[in-house]
Amino acid sequence: MTPGPLHRTQLAVEVADYLRTRIMTGVLRPGEFVRLDETASALGCSVTPVREALATLRGEGLVKQALHRGFIVETLTRGDIVDIFWMQGELSARLATHAAENPDLETNLAELAAIVDDLELAVEAGRPDQVLSTEFAFHRKVHLMARSRKLAWFQYSASKYNPLQLYSNDPEWGREAIASHRRLIGLLRAGDTEAIHAEIVAAFDDARDRLIAQLESIGFWEDDEESPAATSA
Repeated sequence: MTPGPLHRTQLAVEVADYLRTRIMTGVLRPGEFVRLDETASALGCSVTPVREALATLRGEGLVKQALHRGFIVETLTRGDIVDIFWMQGELSARLATHAAENPDLETNLAELAAIVDDLELAVEAGRPDQVLSTEFAFHRKVHLMARSRKLAWFQYSASKYNPLQLYSNDPEWGREAIASHRRLIGLLRAGDTEAIHAEIVAAFDDARDRLIAQLESIGFWEDDEESPAATSA
């Protein structure tokens, strides 16, 4: 996850994505300061988009601002992660059940199958960037099929907290995602809404568990005394 120079527009959005991923994966830990100059230097940009990005993350509750001291990473509990992935799973499942009612279902399913074929090639070739782009393309296609723009917007907002880079480098996750997507295509064809919901939720539960396991492996919560509500899944 080493960044390169950013040359595209909407730098503040990209910087926010970069910092959000570092917070969600434990690279930046609760209580740590996010240094504007260091972040700007790492990303090859000025401090202005970094400051704007941190203001966005403050609004999301991921950082807080200490007077005359800068921005500090907020607490992230297991319960936070459970809730985030629950929300993503439920929103995505709802969109997928709507997608099953698309009048051009077979045409769209053929396009989904082609995307999964591309995803399989990317996984087997060990190309995480292509894994990310094809995985995004698959979900975007399902959401377009759902014809529910408002719901898709909420899902997109929730998906910002899903650190896809953590998974795109893992061939095991990639192969499981491919199998899940192919099952989903079959379920969409059959119009089995209960099974569609179960398939989607299971995929997000798996992503949740992988993230929690990653954070535990680096001792993210070693010094925490969390409440029972924070540790329940």
